[in-house]
Amino acid sequence: MLAFSVLASLAIGSKSVPFAEVIRAFTAYDGSDAHAIVRDLRVPRTEVGLLVGAALGAAGALMQGATRNALAEPGILGINAGASFAVVLAISVLNVGSTPAYTGFALAGAAIVAIAVFALGATTRKGPAGVTLALAGSVMAALLIALTSAVLVFDARTLDEFRFWIVGSIGGRDGSVALTVLPVIAAGLVIAFAAGHSLNTLALGDEVARSLGQHVGRTRAAVSLGFVLLAGGAVAAAGPVAFVGLAVPHVARILAGPDYRWIVPYSVLLGAVLLLAADVVGRVLVRPAEMGVGIVTVLVGAPFFVWLVRRPKLVAL
Repeated sequence: MLAFSVLASLAIGSKSVPFAEVIRAFTAYDGSDAHAIVRDLRVPRTEVGLLVGAALGAAGALMQGATRNALAEPGILGINAGASFAVVLAISVLNVGSTPAYTGFALAGAAIVAIAVFALGATTRKGPAGVTLALAGSVMAALLIALTSAVLVFDARTLDEFRFWIVGSIGGRDGSVALTVLPVIAAGLVIAFAAGHSLNTLALGDEVARSLGQHVGRTRAAVSLGFVLLAGGAVAAAGPVAFVGLAVPHVARILAGPDYRWIVPYSVLLGAVLLLAADVVGRVLVRPAEMGVGIVTVLVGAPFFVWLVRRPKLVAL
């Protein structure tokens, strides 16, 4: 599925390129328009799609495991709101106007907000428990969304630039974006793959985890660092793409069972497949124009969300 998604991403668009010609673009490059489109435009876009999809899938798995909440995804802890507010400030105050620059500010905003949410959750008597983190994240997200809206209301230029980023898209991204977020996402993936056993223990409940010798606070802090890096890097590169982090871990759980040592790698692969497939669909639906991948994932994810909330046994993990 992943190989086919990559091939489709390289071949399908406003100008479709036959699969055989895509292969020749790498084995016998001749400088033709078709070969240039594949190598110069679609390869960087596909690279960003792979990174963002893998990061969102893994981030969703970590969030759901750390909070024991089946509805957790990057927006629940204020990641998207923090990144969005940082981008708005960068455009409005510093006149930033390039995608690589957005990337750095969005990552910083996501990280700062996530740290603030975790610190707020740690002030409670029981420490940063799953429900506490979710509530703190929701409050922080609401505050930052209000502040972002206030800036946009009074600054038309910022609104005009910001609306192209907020929709969620990997179109127009070049190789510099992938290189910027690669170290961040790679570090997050290392944490995600190492956290499988700890997430299995957390799934038993905090009290049981403590009785088994696990330091719950440290574990949740380490897992939180992992999904901050993953979600922050993904949002920085492509904007806030919804529902990938929510849906993918559930599909992985159906395929791999309840063991997070398998859920995480399945989520990485399935997240990349879903994001690339959604991007290809967005190119086809309104051809020759394009629909942002964030819009496509919402169209697909909304029915999935309805199905999910109608299954009470999935609400608490």
